[in-house]
Amino acid sequence: QVQLVESGGGLVQPGGSLRLSCAASGITFSAYAMNWYRQAPGKERELVAAITSTGGSTRYVDSVKGRFTISRDNAKNTVFLQMNSLKPEDTAVYYCNADRATRAYWGQGTQVTVSS
Repeated sequence: QVQLVESGGGLVQPGGSLRLSCAASGITFSAYAMNWYRQAPGKERELVAAITSTGGSTRYVDSVKGRFTISRDNAKNTVFLQMNSLKPEDTAVYYCNADRATRAYWGQGTQVTVSS
C-alpha cells in the first residue's frame, strides 16, 4: 500500500517560514521524481516545485523562486519543501506527489495559512 504523508503545515505570519515534509512508503522512493503542488480556494492545483529522482535537478514556479527550496533524502524516503519569506498568496493546501512515467501517487495534503 502506497502512502505519502505530509506534515509541517500551519499558520504563519507574512515573512515567516515553514518546512513541509512528505514521508513515502510502499514505493521505491529513489525511482520517483517528487513534486509539491498547491491548491488555493477557488483555484486550480498548481505545480510549485519538482525534484528529480536523484535530486540532481529542481525547478520551481516563478512565484516561489528564491523563496522555496525542494530537497529529498532518499535514505529516509522523504521529500521536503522549505518555504521562506511567506506571503498571504502562498496560502493553500500543499500536496506531495510521487511521479514515475505512468504511475503517480498523492498525499492527503497539508494546510498552509499565511496571515497576520
